[in-house]
Amino acid sequence: MISIIDYGMGNVSSIQNMIKKVRGESIITNDRTIINESDAIILPGVGSFDNGMTKLKSSGLIETIEEKVLINHTPFLGICLGMQLLFDNSDEGIVSGLGWVPGEIKRFNFHKEIGEKHRIPHMGWNTVNPTSANCLFKNLMDEARFYFVHSYYALPKNTEHVLSYTCYGHTFVSSINKENIWGVQFHPEKSHRFGVTLIRNFLQIINC
Repeated sequence: MISIIDYGMGNVSSIQNMIKKVRGESIITNDRTIINESDAIILPGVGSFDNGMTKLKSSGLIETIEEKVLINHTPFLGICLGMQLLFDNSDEGIVSGLGWVPGEIKRFNFHKEIGEKHRIPHMGWNTVNPTSANCLFKNLMDEARFYFVHSYYALPKNTEHVLSYTCYGHTFVSSINKENIWGVQFHPEKSHRFGVTLIRNFLQIINC
């Protein structure tokens, strides 16, 4: 069973529907007991960094999630803001992130010439280029297009945590992996067959 964390910042129903489509089982929850018994955790998120961290802290779930992910090594997937919250801090605010992955979140800042062609937020379909073979991108190495909506991007301190790059005005990190922790800047739940494949791959990671 996958716990989709409900802290008031995510498009949780769409993610649950995608998991159901690939015959996975999930529950939208903020119950510590259910999270403790889950086989994997998904942290979705839309909105601002500070608001996301504030709501996650207010939920009282951080200690439970950290024990599952950092100590018990339960598979974890952060989506969009849910990935950004894994880092130390963000240009978007002053609240510290979870700090599970060293690095920071930066705002797209294009000079005038590029800005005329590249509006902020980066919104729509774009190509995702994996850095190397990874189980999350199985059967997606040669063709991977996903749907993005974001104004900020991750800048990991260690390149070994970079799972893929995407180009929008400049190259930016579009997904990360550190041990049992995965994060994607795009929205697999809005990415049709590509999202279906990625979520199916995450289910296979859980069942390994």
